[in-house]
Amino acid sequence: MKSLNILISAYACQPHMGSEPGVGWHLVQELAKHHRVWVLTRSSNRAAIEAELAQNAIETLTFLYCDPPGLAQRLPPAQVPHYYLWQVGAYFVAKALLETVNIDLIHHVTYVRYSTPSFLALLPVPFVWGPVGGGEMAPKAFWGDFSRRGQAYEVVRSLVHRAGELDPFTAMTARRSAIVKATTPDTARRLQPLGATNLQVESESGLSTEEIERLSQCSIPAPVPFRFISMARLLHWKGLHLGIQAFASAQLPPDTEYWILGEGPELASLQALAKRHGVGDRVKFLGRLPRAETLQRLGQCHTLVHASLHDSGGWVCLEAMAAGRPVICLDLGGPSVQVTLETGFKIPAHTPAQTIEHLATAMEKLAFNPELCQQMGTAGQQRVQKHFSWEAKGRELSQQYAVLCHEVAPCAS
Repeated sequence: MKSLNILISAYACQPHMGSEPGVGWHLVQELAKHHRVWVLTRSSNRAAIEAELAQNAIETLTFLYCDPPGLAQRLPPAQVPHYYLWQVGAYFVAKALLETVNIDLIHHVTYVRYSTPSFLALLPVPFVWGPVGGGEMAPKAFWGDFSRRGQAYEVVRSLVHRAGELDPFTAMTARRSAIVKATTPDTARRLQPLGATNLQVESESGLSTEEIERLSQCSIPAPVPFRFISMARLLHWKGLHLGIQAFASAQLPPDTEYWILGEGPELASLQALAKRHGVGDRVKFLGRLPRAETLQRLGQCHTLVHASLHDSGGWVCLEAMAAGRPVICLDLGGPSVQVTLETGFKIPAHTPAQTIEHLATAMEKLAFNPELCQQMGTAGQQRVQKHFSWEAKGRELSQQYAVLCHEVAPCAS
């Protein structure tokens, strides 16, 4: 496979981080194994990146740091205005790079946000956008269970994305992209009216070989007591209230436990909900724990419950699958892309009552069937190794790049 000159746009990119900074860092590391890679990222990432490269140099990887132009640099970082204007600054840095380096392809990686444009699509080089997400919405039938604060959040979130869809530069990005990668079918449906043609649905989440190997060492705990676990911020849209109600209504052995790891504004209401449903002594709120202790707790449980109502990604599902644990999730968003019928239960989310009933049924099936748990856990490990390692993602992207550059080469000459 021919080595190419690739420019990556990664607003979020830091070593030893999860979420979007981890997406940026792991992808550029993997791509640098196959190509010469330049990376556009925020200046605030510089210290962490250079400290890592001082310890583990990568000769084929070059970082270019930039900030929004002018007074826009004073805007709060990681917020929509800062990110939008950073894209403007990145365009001019990239344009200058193209005057000295023959870049074969440009790929926007982070942020994973479909409703904000990338001005790099204006450059005369094949452009890949994504995976981008954010087009997922909590079904309206579930809004009635949200607090006023939660409902206000959903309204504002929806309006921000709608405003982004009306931005002509967002549509320009979609139209000019040779490939548009959407994290979920929901986001893909939002991108089609914007003019995206070559649309692919692909999760942005991944795990390193080291993480997969470490998680695979989690031994299966004794069958009694059976434990479910959720690992999430305690926010209204994470669906923990659905998990608690399902746990309370399921016909489970009396010593079955449900562990919830995380912190957030919904803690008091979730504790009250568990107590009101008579499971306050069996639902354990363990707070936010260091990663090592989090993985230790995962190893003490049998099944992950992840009832999120609009996740674009869902790293926790991959971690559980890599650890050989079945996943019970909603048939929504990123988890629905990651989890299959062989690796867990994907629960349709039409109404809260129906969802709670089906979550409870899945809990019962796993709690009384250790063979099914083991079967699904093994299938999950195999799926993560094959499709969700960063190494596999790097190889797959390199193959796509080669095909894309070959297809556009005659037009570029």
